[in-house]
Amino acid sequence: MAFTRATGKHRRPSRTKRTSTKTVGVAALATTGVIGTLAAPALAAEEPSAEQTGLTQAITIRDSVAEQLDAQAAAQEQAAVEAEALKKAAQEAARKRAAEQAKEKAEKEREAKERAAREAERKLLSSYKAPISGSYVSTGYQSGGSLWSSGSHTGIDFHAASGTAVHAVGSGSVVEAGWEGSYGNQVVIKMNDGTYTQYAHLSSISVSVGQKVTPGQQIALSGATGNVTGAHLHFEARTSAEYGSDIDPLAYLRSHGVNV
Repeated sequence: MAFTRATGKHRRPSRTKRTSTKTVGVAALATTGVIGTLAAPALAAEEPSAEQTGLTQAITIRDSVAEQLDAQAAAQEQAAVEAEALKKAAQEAARKRAAEQAKEKAEKEREAKERAAREAERKLLSSYKAPISGSYVSTGYQSGGSLWSSGSHTGIDFHAASGTAVHAVGSGSVVEAGWEGSYGNQVVIKMNDGTYTQYAHLSSISVSVGQKVTPGQQIALSGATGNVTGAHLHFEARTSAEYGSDIDPLAYLRSHGVNV
């Protein structure tokens, strides 16, 4: 037997229309109170839950992402703070190192200067100078003649006009300073090497007994005091402070590097 699809006013209502009609009908019955008690569960069953819609899941994911972003931001901020602290610490360490290096450099330079000064002083104290600058020996050692009581010259004479500066030939201490008979005004110095030097016929003396002297230091002015025929400087080198202990003064000066 063949069936023919209903059309026109006899066509079966669509699903949407049937559902709407059903809903309206139920609402009408609920209004009259006929199924008021039963409608609520039925309608509740029709309502999809939040879990079924995925809303809670979306909210949970959103909150989780937000927390992760906050955590990342906090971590980045903490990392930035730590990086800045490390940078400052490194800068402070570099500053301290630079300061220490500068201090060490200054200390080394100071020590070097002190060593150089000590070395220069040592060289100065161990050096020897001529007793008269730019002069020459006018009478040699052990020259003979009636001018000397011993019969020979016990020193050497340096040509010098009266008032010419007389210098200590080396470092030592003054042991005699004053008048000494035929030597006139004299100065005797005990040298640091244990020998003695004498400077005689002086017009004036500028040192005193016990005074320390250094090479080239002015100790007197030349003159013509004592037994002399004219102004000059009489210079002697001795093994003691006493007369008669003389040694060759020219050889003595030359052995200490003095070019005379």
